[in-house]
Parts: sequence; C-alpha cells; structure tokens
Amino acid sequence: MKAIFKSALVVLLVMVFSWARSFAQEDQSVDMRLYPPASMEWKAGPAAIPPGAKMAVLEGDPTKEGPFVVRFQFPEGYHIPPHTHPKTERVTVISGALYLATGESLDRNSARKLPAGSFGYWPAGMKHTAWSEGETIIQLHGVGPWQINYVNPADDPRNAKKSL
Repeated sequence: MKAIFKSALVVLLVMVFSWARSFAQEDQSVDMRLYPPASMEWKAGPAAIPPGAKMAVLEGDPTKEGPFVVRFQFPEGYHIPPHTHPKTERVTVISGALYLATGESLDRNSARKLPAGSFGYWPAGMKHTAWSEGETIIQLHGVGPWQINYVNPADDPRNAKKSL
C-alpha cells in the first residue's frame, strides 16, 4: 500500500512540474532578440511626458496589455512633474543619475539620488517626481498598458497640446 501511494505521488508531482514548465514556456517569446547599444532605435518620447526625452522599445508594447521593456534617455536637468501610475513602476538607471522625490509634498530637498546601476520600484498610485543629472538613461519594465497621471493636470503635456 505504501509503495502504491509513493508511486502515485511521484506520478502526480511529475505531472504538476511538467504542466508548470509548459505553462511558463508559453509566456516566453519564441524569438531571441539582442540589443547592443548601437542597435537601439531611439525615437521621441511619448506625448505623455515632457518633450526632450527619447525612448527605445526593447520588448513588448507599453501601450498594450502584457509585459514590456523600454529605455528612456533624458537630457541634463530633464524633469517629469509630480505624477502617479496605475501599476507598479520598475526602473533601472543605466547611466547618469535620476533623482526621485515621493510623498505628499514632493519636496526636491528630500529626493533620493539613484546613480547608474541603481534599481528601484514603487507601488501603483505612489506620487513621485523625477529629474535627471547629466544625460541619463533609465530602463523601465512592467506590465502594460503604461500610463502616467499628473497630480496637477496643468503639468500634463497632452493638455498643453489641446489648448493650442
């Protein structure tokens, strides 16, 4: 009886692990893509952020459901006014430095400096503002669609275009 139970347990575990492995493989791309820095296609940043940034889409589509990876290139002193996102934001600083202030007051004096090599994430709905020191490149990865909601609607560059 004990041997039958052990055999059944082993068969069940093999089935569960096989199912889990095949499920994980379904979520992965069948293509391999590599992006040396010189091959990245930089375009103007999206209309949702202030002009001056460039963006390279590395994987997925940040405007659609599903995982994505993008890089943003910010010039010296580039600033994104206080805002939130409806999903967790995950950022790696590739070069330069990014300053991040959080909380209700969004006081620039309380900002944290994220030098090259830093990684950070913050929850959906967290108010924050960010600016660059030197030319800065960050990598943002998450689950789309990516959205940005400004604390003060007057800061939203999309609203400025409507009033012209």
